[in-house]
Amino acid sequence: MYDAIYPGRVWLDTKKERIQAHGAGMFYEDGIYYWYGEDKSHTRKKGKLWTWGIRCYTSKDLCNWEDMGHIIAPEPEDKKSIFHPNRRMDRPHIIKNARTGKYVLWLKYCDKAHFAILTADNLLGPYHLENPYFRPYGRKAGDYDLAVDKESGIGYLYVELDHQDVVVCRLTEDYLDVTPEKALIYTGLKPPFAREGVTHFIYHGKHYLLTSGMTGYVPNPSEVAMADDFMGPFQVLGNPHVGDKSAASFNSQASFAFQVEGTEQMVIMADRWVPEYVMTKEKYDSFVRAICGRYDKQVKASLKDMVTMLRSPMMGSANTSIADYVWLPVTFDGNMPKIAWKECWKPL
Repeated sequence: MYDAIYPGRVWLDTKKERIQAHGAGMFYEDGIYYWYGEDKSHTRKKGKLWTWGIRCYTSKDLCNWEDMGHIIAPEPEDKKSIFHPNRRMDRPHIIKNARTGKYVLWLKYCDKAHFAILTADNLLGPYHLENPYFRPYGRKAGDYDLAVDKESGIGYLYVELDHQDVVVCRLTEDYLDVTPEKALIYTGLKPPFAREGVTHFIYHGKHYLLTSGMTGYVPNPSEVAMADDFMGPFQVLGNPHVGDKSAASFNSQASFAFQVEGTEQMVIMADRWVPEYVMTKEKYDSFVRAICGRYDKQVKASLKDMVTMLRSPMMGSANTSIADYVWLPVTFDGNMPKIAWKECWKPL
């Protein structure tokens, strides 16, 4: 039994097995927390297996988690299935449609830059495939988050498009499509400064959008923007991670944020995708020069910069089966969120 959360350490479920729920989301219902995410148990270096379905865990204390199995099971025998493990399926998000009573699950596919959208009558499924291939406004889709206005029931999609823009758009009433109503949050940025790891949360009426830079599985600095409304406009506030000598969001990338039920406590859920690779400010600066030097003639990358980047774990050569979780509490200095390192902390 765990009595606290220990960021960056191996986290076991109630069966003493490593928790596999990465790029995750959280859902709270009837006194129970549902933590769901990518099952990376079969992902190895230079292997073709990406995600072994979407697994879900339940808890009442946020520390001890029971494995409920797959809500999206892998289909390794059907190579044409979108649930085949070599499809790069990741970052699941579930919202509930109060009007229809349906649970709506969006899945991102980074191999072909699109979404699949599913619905279910129960949170744990079974889920029915509504749309196997959806690109908002016909554009390549990247990291994203979903949000629902509890008062109006209106749904929103925050999404990175074409590795260039981040937009927020209003969903249709069934949450299965986007409407023409959208607003631009970021535009014109290139890697490593283009935004991904898109994570939306609300605190005391303010809307926050936490994003990371774009360097694959290698972590990088985060940035938070704030607005008064779901649709913005958003104002960039800066990096919320305080005392972060890694220059890499404490060597992690956010996937979701939630408020502990009945409290003021906000929690950032993040993944440490490659625990054996420790990012530093020096390494990050090398990455910036190596990547920017490809399109900015004023940036000169050295041979050492290029070697540093090439020796890092790439998207297809990282053993994410041993990825760990970095969950940290959020405090606020006025309207500015602050995320500080904690060796351990109690959420309740």
